[in-house]
Amino acid sequence: MPRFVVEADGGSRGNPGPAGYGAVVLDPASGETLAERAEYIGVATNNVAEYKGLIAGLTAARDLAPDAQVLVRMDSKLVVEQMSGRWKIKHPDMKPLAAEAARILPRAQVTYEWIPRERNKHADRLANEAMDAGKRGEQWEPSASSAALDASAARSLSTPPPSGPPAEVRDRATAAPTAPAAGQGWAPDMGAPATFVLLRHGETALTPQKRFSGSGGSDPELSPAGRRQAAAVAEALAARGTVQTVISSPLLRCRETAQAVADRLGLDVTVEQGLREVDFGAWEGLTFAEVRERFPDDLQAWLDSPKAAPTGGGESFAAATRRISATRDRLLAEHAGRTVLLVTHVTPVKILVRLALGAPPESLFRMELSAASLSAVAYYADGNASVRLLNDTSHLR
Repeated sequence: MPRFVVEADGGSRGNPGPAGYGAVVLDPASGETLAERAEYIGVATNNVAEYKGLIAGLTAARDLAPDAQVLVRMDSKLVVEQMSGRWKIKHPDMKPLAAEAARILPRAQVTYEWIPRERNKHADRLANEAMDAGKRGEQWEPSASSAALDASAARSLSTPPPSGPPAEVRDRATAAPTAPAAGQGWAPDMGAPATFVLLRHGETALTPQKRFSGSGGSDPELSPAGRRQAAAVAEALAARGTVQTVISSPLLRCRETAQAVADRLGLDVTVEQGLREVDFGAWEGLTFAEVRERFPDDLQAWLDSPKAAPTGGGESFAAATRRISATRDRLLAEHAGRTVLLVTHVTPVKILVRLALGAPPESLFRMELSAASLSAVAYYADGNASVRLLNDTSHLR
């Protein structure tokens, strides 16, 4: 029975904007290019273009051998997870495309594997060639392809597509790139870490005024600016295509932010009580200056010790750390090896970062976290953690 590898990609310069796709069918033993497909498709989103690339690649493989076993490799986590049946397909533009892709070959003949973008250069180059041709008012022609020249160094095809049970494919599709082998770097191979992408909620009416807003206050909704921020971060996370699960604090501003992202990714939102912001007690709704004027001694004690709680029965940083640590450990056990978006607040994000770094409690006052910012921590099987991102707001600019 023939075996092929299909690599596919799609891109949009604007999302939505001028879009194109690329797909290549490869011999898994030799790496030989058996077929290339690319097309400029007009104005579309990245996800639509990626699905179009998948359809073109599967069609090309079927045309070569209708009975072939095909391994599809893409850097779109969204397409891989949806076509593997692990993620729901909610977006109306995706459903017909996914259905079309599923009809090309019998399900038992196709498996899916996620690969990093740098290992998908052949299909990426084809997609860009198609978009460049479209910009000139032309259609891509096979004679113009130079994609294979960019791909040779990045491709590893010594292992043929698997014919084993679906569980093996699931393991590969969800795995992140492994650490270097012995002799190639200092880190041992600990397998795929669990990665928590930490998203602070978008703005509320209280955010620009820098007022204390915890779990004991008015539970404000997102402001118009906050809703725009939520939409922007949703697009950014969709483009990255790595988030597999969305978990939110129970407070409204987080649930609204999380829902915007989940809708864009075609996922559901799980509410986690342990991700709530601290209760600032009598300080809720006040600015720092107002608290300093009304409760100077209590404020100084709070700044001096993580065990001190805000006036009026608030939650201390020490108590919050115990709560958030327990929540972290439980979520890590539930989501080992996966990438999880935690939509939460300033204090939980800072505590998770502080604990990952092994930094002292006073470091909580030395971190800046903007509304709708992204941070990330990876957790490895040996108990170590690595801070990969802090206060990224590039998607808002």
